[in-house]
Amino acid sequence: MKIFSILFTLLLLMGCKNQETQNETIVDEHANHMAMSMHEANEFETKLSNSPRHQEWVTLEVNGRTLHSFVVYPESSKNTPAVIVIHENRGLNDWARSFADELAAKGYLVIAPDLLSNAVPGIERTTDFPNTDAARDALYKLDPDKITADLNAVYEYIKKAPSSNGNVSVVGFCWGGSQSFRYATNNPNLEKAFVFYGTAPENADDLKKIKIPVYGFYGGNDNRVNATIEKTQAVMNEAGLTYEYEIYDGAGHAFMRSGAASDGDEANKKAYQQGFERLLGLLASPK
Repeated sequence: MKIFSILFTLLLLMGCKNQETQNETIVDEHANHMAMSMHEANEFETKLSNSPRHQEWVTLEVNGRTLHSFVVYPESSKNTPAVIVIHENRGLNDWARSFADELAAKGYLVIAPDLLSNAVPGIERTTDFPNTDAARDALYKLDPDKITADLNAVYEYIKKAPSSNGNVSVVGFCWGGSQSFRYATNNPNLEKAFVFYGTAPENADDLKKIKIPVYGFYGGNDNRVNATIEKTQAVMNEAGLTYEYEIYDGAGHAFMRSGAASDGDEANKKAYQQGFERLLGLLASPK
């Protein structure tokens, strides 16, 4: 009996030690994953810090609420077209701001609104949320009419900016891609709408309100989003509207963010480069 107790104790200790080792491995893997995320965040932050372009925050009052927006000016001697950049479902982060800066480097006046501005009491902007999951949860609770009101305020601001030529397009990613498509149904005065891996409004009557060209950019390995393209194209074609898209083989969802990072997947990097070149070509082409 005594020998059995000793053996049982040894087995128990060995089990605890193995569990400790497993837990340490899990923690290490999680830490490494977080380090990669921090690496990407630091990379985009560095790009912003090293940019020679003028960047500033502006505040707009929308129905008694303060909306924060990030503006980047191109290095240009003349008034330029403007672009509204709508962020992903985690809010206005350094990647979205870095993309705005990159677009400004190509000669566009760019404004990226933080649509989570004061969406939750006591939280002024995206960076005030405790984590990205909390930001995402708050974003999915936003009232669509409130989003439209915010975008309208941003549109009017950038359209009338002294350095703008009055032509305003909209670009969105993921959740922002869907909002870019939806905003096209609400603002007929936009020049063009660019939808990166976002879905169209489900109501066909809403789609038929669109008065501008819509261009889509999709990753080949993004089944959830891509499953909606055929239906969207059918409705747009029936209404005689412009809806042209490209699907980039091997790229996943959010390839513009993943492909912009130095350690990104090669397929995403290729899609990022091709997508950005296509965007620039379409922005520069006649309406």
